[in-house]
Amino acid sequence: MSPAAKKRSSVSPAASKAASSLLVAEALTTERLADAVAQLSARDAKLAAAIAAVGPCTLLPRTEGTHFGHLARNIVYQQLSGAAAATIHGRFLKHVSAHLGVETEHPTPDSVLAIDDDALRTCGLSVAKVRAIKDLAQHVVDGRLPLDRLEAMHDQDIVDALVPVRGIGPWTAQMFLMFRLGRPDVLPVLDLGVRKGAQRIYRTRALPDAARLEKIAKTWRPWASVASWYCWRVLDLEDAGGW
Repeated sequence: MSPAAKKRSSVSPAASKAASSLLVAEALTTERLADAVAQLSARDAKLAAAIAAVGPCTLLPRTEGTHFGHLARNIVYQQLSGAAAATIHGRFLKHVSAHLGVETEHPTPDSVLAIDDDALRTCGLSVAKVRAIKDLAQHVVDGRLPLDRLEAMHDQDIVDALVPVRGIGPWTAQMFLMFRLGRPDVLPVLDLGVRKGAQRIYRTRALPDAARLEKIAKTWRPWASVASWYCWRVLDLEDAGGW
C-alpha cells in the first residue's frame, strides 16, 4: 500500500463525518428524488406504505423568478386566502413596475425601498407586511442577507440569515430551504401537517411533538424533506383516516 493510500485509510470515521458535514447538500433533482424514495422505502416499512399510496414525489425546487421576489411573495401571502393574496401581490408588482418604468414580475430590493410606505399600503398590504418587505429589502441591500450566495451556504446558516428579517420565522425559512432551494434534509418539526401525517403513517396515539418527530425522523435522514412531503401528501388521500 502506498503512503498516500495508508494516509487515506487511516482517516477515522469521526473525521470523515466531520468532513462530510462541511459539504453543502445538493439540490433535489428528479434523479435524487428517485434515490431518496428508494432509500426511504427500503429502510422504513411504514413510510414505504405511504409512499406507495401517494405515488411519485414532485418536490423539485421552484426556480422561477428571484430569491428576493420569492421571499417577498411569501410575506404577502401570509395569513391570506390564495385569491386575496394573489390580488394584493399583483398590485404590489404593478407598483414596482410603475416605479421602474417597465413591467416586471421581479421586484428588486432597491425598487421596494424607494417606494413610499403609503403607496405600498394602497396595494392592500398591512402596515406589518409593508415593514416586513422593506426590512427584507434592507437586509439584502446591506449584505446581512446574502441572497447571491445562498446556494453555497449550509441550511442552518441560511436560516440564521433569514429569521432576523421581520415576518420571516423558522418555519418560513424552512419552507424556503425545501421549496426554493431544494434542500433534501429539512425537518419542519413544528409544521402541523407534517406532524399529522406522521401520526397517521406511524399510528401514534398522540400528535407527535417536536421531540417525538425528531425520533421518528431518524430513519428519514438525509432525506427528511422528502419524507416530510409524504407526510403532507398522505393527508390528501381519501382513506387517510385509515392510516
